[in-house]
Amino acid sequence: MTAITHIGMTVSNLDAAINWYKEALGFRIIAGPFDMKTEEGDMTRDLQGDKVKHIRNVHMSASNQVGIELFEFVVPETKGETDRKPWEPGIFHLCVVAEGGDVHGMAKKIEKTGGKIISKIWPLDEEKAYYLVYCQDPFGNIIEVYSHSTEQIYANR
Repeated sequence: MTAITHIGMTVSNLDAAINWYKEALGFRIIAGPFDMKTEEGDMTRDLQGDKVKHIRNVHMSASNQVGIELFEFVVPETKGETDRKPWEPGIFHLCVVAEGGDVHGMAKKIEKTGGKIISKIWPLDEEKAYYLVYCQDPFGNIIEVYSHSTEQIYANR
């Protein structure tokens, strides 16, 4: 492997999610949004299953060129928020780095734009100003906010 390019996430309302990820976290659209009706034997059904007949999706990118791909399933319909628990299999959060290390400010922005703060702000190192907080987007996905990059926090420990 040479890099992580993107994380795919399902949301119940693609247009609202695009707006939220732009406003709250600063992602920008790099492709789409796309509206696709699938046919038997096509790539989408091969990748996501025969029940999938119609999807909408968009590719968005953070300032460091790592992306998210948001999916709204029209048929079958994506409904509500996720109720998945962190201990259940699968990806359970997306971690972003707060601009200027301002974890508190980023968490407040997430809350102000319709998300939730779901944990306290926690220190990661007693000697350095490294912090994290768990939040949730309006669609039930957990967003972890770091004050610094993973490399800065964990390298040379």
